[in-house]
Amino acid sequence: MGTQEKIFVIGHKNPDTDSICSAIAYADIKNQKSLVKKYIPKRAGQINEETQYVLKRFGVQPPAYLGNIGTQVKDMDIRVSPEADKSMSLKNAWDMMQENSIVSLPIRDKDGELEGLVTIGDIAKTYMDTTDSYFLSNARTQYRRIAETLSGKVVEGNEHAYFVKGKVLVGTANPQVLKEFVKEDDMVIMGNREEDHIQAIRLNVSCIIVGMGVEVSQKVLSLAHEKNIVVITSPCDSFTIARLINQSIPLRFVMKRDNLVTFNTEDFTDDIQDVMIKHRHRAFPVINKRGKCVGTISRRNFLDMHRKKVILVDHNEKDQAVDNIDKAEIVEIIDHHKLGSLETMKPISFRNEPVGCTATILYKIYGEERLEIPPKIAGLLCAAIISDTLMFRSPTCTQQDKIAASALALIADIKIEEFAKEMFKAGSNLKDKSPEEIFYQDYKKFIAEGNVTFGVGQISSMDKDELLEIKERLEPFMVSECGRHGVTRVYFMLTNILDESTMLLYYGEGSREMAESAFHIEPENGAFMLPGVVSRKKQIIPAMMEAAQLMTNEYA
Repeated sequence: MGTQEKIFVIGHKNPDTDSICSAIAYADIKNQKSLVKKYIPKRAGQINEETQYVLKRFGVQPPAYLGNIGTQVKDMDIRVSPEADKSMSLKNAWDMMQENSIVSLPIRDKDGELEGLVTIGDIAKTYMDTTDSYFLSNARTQYRRIAETLSGKVVEGNEHAYFVKGKVLVGTANPQVLKEFVKEDDMVIMGNREEDHIQAIRLNVSCIIVGMGVEVSQKVLSLAHEKNIVVITSPCDSFTIARLINQSIPLRFVMKRDNLVTFNTEDFTDDIQDVMIKHRHRAFPVINKRGKCVGTISRRNFLDMHRKKVILVDHNEKDQAVDNIDKAEIVEIIDHHKLGSLETMKPISFRNEPVGCTATILYKIYGEERLEIPPKIAGLLCAAIISDTLMFRSPTCTQQDKIAASALALIADIKIEEFAKEMFKAGSNLKDKSPEEIFYQDYKKFIAEGNVTFGVGQISSMDKDELLEIKERLEPFMVSECGRHGVTRVYFMLTNILDESTMLLYYGEGSREMAESAFHIEPENGAFMLPGVVSRKKQIIPAMMEAAQLMTNEYA
């Protein structure tokens, strides 16, 4: 079986219990039904205390964080490079690049880490520009690489030794003339005359290369052995040997080592495009999270990038979605909120129901698909319903939510009231949290008529005194926060679960007027006291939207 296609299941930013638990549950549903795709739950923000308690209570690992769903280098078709190390000859590298139709070859060490880069142009330039007869020795070329390049073999001497001193020349003259040109430690390309071979050995050369497939005499081999001289035979003629021999130098002599432009598999494609355009290389090495070079990419890879596929749960608003959602392919949405601003590339499965919690919809899907609900998943879904409906006190709560929660509680073996008290107590433990953490624990951004942008956060607690303390801490923070993230008005709901009431804090130009218009009351001590109001979705946002529209029409 090949690699399974990955599809992420994720809730909204600043995730609540429903957002996290529904992502986990829906991934379970999809994985039970598919063998060719892997559905992975993710989170788009920090998990709050309530959700942490729920996950720990049922022994479920929290989803991994995914802050940006834009395309990354790892979503490209990374071209896997053949194995090449710095000791490889130019010829071997050239042949390898031709065979694989590549123009750039990453050079890796034994651990797979990048050491350098060689291009077709580097090899061609090296070959064409070489006129130095000391080129081979300066490059510290191994004798076995020389033999390999010449399709020959080392018949005497240490093939693993290196040619490190002397020049290369063709020795076709008679022994007396040869004596004038050949110096100690040179490498000499020779014909079939034994006397020439012997003369070269007497001159203490480093190596003799005998072409035309000539078999070297035992006398010559013995003399070479005594003087520790390498003898190479090749089927090629002298001209071909002279033409090819410089291709035996190791890649380390020509490869680029410094200022290499590389990309990481985790880099976002939006961030690398300008770098690619600036440098205009044919290919760029790619490094994975472990520091290993895994291949190369080029500008052409942008044409066949694979968008990440994602299923959204508990939201369908762009502003609430994970960053760069427009760069991903949304394949499905499961939600219980009003229709939002997201757009898709093609028709998708979109299930939206007027219930109090996304988890209720997932409970129904388990039944529709005739899938068994694991007890721990049942616990998560039940917790989500209790949380979203404030233990059935919210006006968003429906009979379907109550039925689902009761059935799930039986599967999870929990008593709803006892569990709810424990969960809310864990969630309202805010003493050690900063104002920022409290404010953004459950925060959503909205855009109303006339491009009025406002944000609404919410905290629920059973402790009235705790809510008053949070009020004192949040008020100065809201002053500094207004204006960030394009929000001109900020509100915060301090919801008392037992009293079924909300104290609504506000800040920003027009924030008081909009709330007054929405709820037809005036604030007391810097807050609007809203008895019977516990739901942001059903009681706060619709009223705010209508108020913003009325105010816009008045000023039009």
